Amino acid sequence: MQTEVTTFTTASPLVIPEFLPNLSDLNLFTENLNDLIPSDRAFIYNLNTTLFTDYAHKQRILALPEGTSMEYVDDGFPIFPDNTVMAKTFYYFNNERDESEGKILIETRLLIKKNGLWELGNYKWNAAQTDAVLDNTTSTVPISYEDINGTTVSINYEIPSAQQCIDCHNSSNVISPIGPRLRALNGNNQLEEWISNNSLTGLSDPSQVTVLPDWEDAVNYSLEQRARAYFDMNCAHCHSEGGFCGDQSYLRLSYNTPLSESYIFEDRLNIDTRMSFYYQGVSMPLIGTTMMHPEGYDLISQYLDTL
Repeated sequence: MQTEVTTFTTASPLVIPEFLPNLSDLNLFTENLNDLIPSDRAFIYNLNTTLFTDYAHKQRILALPEGTSMEYVDDGFPIFPDNTVMAKTFYYFNNERDESEGKILIETRLLIKKNGLWELGNYKWNAAQTDAVLDNTTSTVPISYEDINGTTVSINYEIPSAQQCIDCHNSSNVISPIGPRLRALNGNNQLEEWISNNSLTGLSDPSQVTVLPDWEDAVNYSLEQRARAYFDMNCAHCHSEGGFCGDQSYLRLSYNTPLSESYIFEDRLNIDTRMSFYYQGVSMPLIGTTMMHPEGYDLISQYLDTL
């Protein structure tokens, strides 16, 4: 008697584009949530230059509704379909010299597009590191880890409130993403992969998209390119028309803004001063840090000295 064995493959559950009470409820990750392995309905993306947040590491993932794609417009943001979910998880390694010693997970920030508009929410990881709970209030988390030199570093990491997130993500009173402009994604074959699997439509050749430089890559990019890229990712979302600082400052710090229209030269002394130390409410950026960024300041200071 011959017996046939039939194998079934169970599809992963759909990502739920809602702010449910627990991060695990959204199906963004596989079963062991703290491994940060995305569901096969979501994918990791990386930025050429990243935002400084007290040396925290970040994992960025994107989930598009089944059967949909992003639509190319220009080197800025693509058009994301409704029910797109973006998630950014902030964490530290216990030991920067040995990642196998595990992570300290702090928060996972979400943007969800509903009816053409972005909504945001924040999930805070529990002490057991098994799940994260929706909580849009601010709080401080003491962190201690060993850096790459074996020095113990202690940080009082500040999780922003929903309103603080809105302040940075505000563009002419509309919530908007900050990082995933195509120019910041154009590298590491990401756009090629998205085109080939139909996650990105309307674009056949990534060379049509400009490239935002990696601010740490001194081999392939000039000092000016790297400094302007740092400004673009760390400062331009507020220092732009319609941004949080749009009416308070004439600085316009997008990478695409010509130097003559940016007012960087005219405000160079103030920029240098406010990046050279940390004082809450005065130092730049206003939100998301509790310390100055020495490497970033050195880059910007060197660039300002050339103007």
